[in-house]
Amino acid sequence: MIDIRNIGGPYYLRHLHWLCSAPSLVENAAVFTVGKWLPVDFEQNLQAVSGNARLAASLSEAAGKKLGHYFEQLYACLLTELLGWQILARNLPVRDGGRTLGELDFLVRNPATGEAEHHEVAVKFYLGCRPAGEGEVRWYGPGSRDRLDLKSHRLLEHQARLAVLPETQALLDALGLPHPVRSRVLMPGYLFYPHDDSLPAPVGVPADHQRGTWLRATAVEDSQLEFAVVLHKPDWLGPWSQSPSPDSRQAIAAAGQIAGGASPRLFARLLQDPATGLWREQERFFLVPDAWPFADNISRRRPWPDRD
Repeated sequence: MIDIRNIGGPYYLRHLHWLCSAPSLVENAAVFTVGKWLPVDFEQNLQAVSGNARLAASLSEAAGKKLGHYFEQLYACLLTELLGWQILARNLPVRDGGRTLGELDFLVRNPATGEAEHHEVAVKFYLGCRPAGEGEVRWYGPGSRDRLDLKSHRLLEHQARLAVLPETQALLDALGLPHPVRSRVLMPGYLFYPHDDSLPAPVGVPADHQRGTWLRATAVEDSQLEFAVVLHKPDWLGPWSQSPSPDSRQAIAAAGQIAGGASPRLFARLLQDPATGLWREQERFFLVPDAWPFADNISRRRPWPDRD
């Protein structure tokens, strides 16, 4: 398999390639393992995506929106262009009268079986910490409004079960859509461990999950940010590489803003590959303000262009 960091062309090709092999953050029989369904020529199909003007436009447009929306568009491209699956419906709201019960992310047809399936997808980034006075480790999203245990429970116990609800089946009948024979979930991402504390991996997360670290911006010296760059969404997805040498001044400026109370940011430390001259990601880390994870004390001002 080719090295994802050597992929040329549009950024979304790197993101698609990462999605093909990214480990899940949940361990469950319902997890969709993309690699098991990839054809042997998927890398050629991947390169062909950049030559498709319609796909290129839809992915570029989605990249300017929230990361979750972009990830769903990547997944749609993966299904149709790399796996050859048919999308029967997307983002289908299920209601009981005036109350929304949920939304089916994808209703798809598996060409290997001819059967309809329901897929729920998400991409997540969580930072582990042990709040003062608490013995239990919590895994929070960067904005501390999301938690791994809560999201995993909702994904498996609510979202993945939407298809069996009578209201869902009635909706599918009304739309002339088939009932899915199974539901699958996909939630890749990264877990970030504290730089100065040894935490156990969370229960229910596969051992091969992708990792990073996090630390307080006030504890970081400028010299520690040498060869570091700020990662902007959607480049949180997969390893980063670039041709120009990293400008640490931008990373230092961002760290100063975070130390002053701005919201957390993701960084990558790069190392130049002598064979290619490319600067490649060696590790990634979040810098957070001292108040994190207590969101009420964290400034929501963002002096940088970024998307949730």
